Amino acid sequence: MAQLPLDLGHRPALGWDDFLVAPPNQAAVQWLDRWPRWPGPALALFGPAGSGKTHLAHVFQARSQAVFIAPEELAADRVRPLLGRFRAAIIDGGERAPLKDGGEALFHLYNLLAEIGGHLLLVSREPPSRWRIDLPDLRSRLLAAPAVDVVPPDDALLASVLVKLFADRQLTVGKDVIGYLLTRLERSFAAARGAVEALDKAALAAQRRVTIPLARQVLESGPGSREGGRPLI
Repeated sequence: MAQLPLDLGHRPALGWDDFLVAPPNQAAVQWLDRWPRWPGPALALFGPAGSGKTHLAHVFQARSQAVFIAPEELAADRVRPLLGRFRAAIIDGGERAPLKDGGEALFHLYNLLAEIGGHLLLVSREPPSRWRIDLPDLRSRLLAAPAVDVVPPDDALLASVLVKLFADRQLTVGKDVIGYLLTRLERSFAAARGAVEALDKAALAAQRRVTIPLARQVLESGPGSREGGRPLI
């Protein structure tokens, strides 16, 4: 009888020691390493989904004791309560923030952090230069902030990420499995996380090791994989 896999709420580590540095994310890591010696109050990290931006944001949060503020929560009369005692803030989905009340709330948050010597990390898919920003003063401030591109992982980084993700779940897999996954997964951290999670559950249910036949079975039945350079499903 197959064992029923239980979702025990696996939590990936999100500290500096758990982040793998490679050319695709090296510039972003170097900018976060410079904190709090940024040239201005704000820094923007941008890149496609699955490139590791949110992981970097959590790393920054742990280091700076920043507060996450959702774009939907922003309002001019709520900026001080949202910031509270914190001297740093992170907005993940930053391109949506200027759309709230014409950007007044984000402008207020920027200025408040500048006044107290604090910092703002904006995380988005596109750089601020491509955002819709109707408020001229806000636009000038955001365009003056450094904007760092976080690109999808290359083969070397994705292989290291896969090894780490399996290790986080106390799974040991052979190099052959890692190589097999590299030729079939989309180039994103999200695809790697999804594949490892699916393989973990499948291995537990079947009470077997993670092997190429199991990986083939899982990838052919789930999203995030590719065959001949395109997603399988």
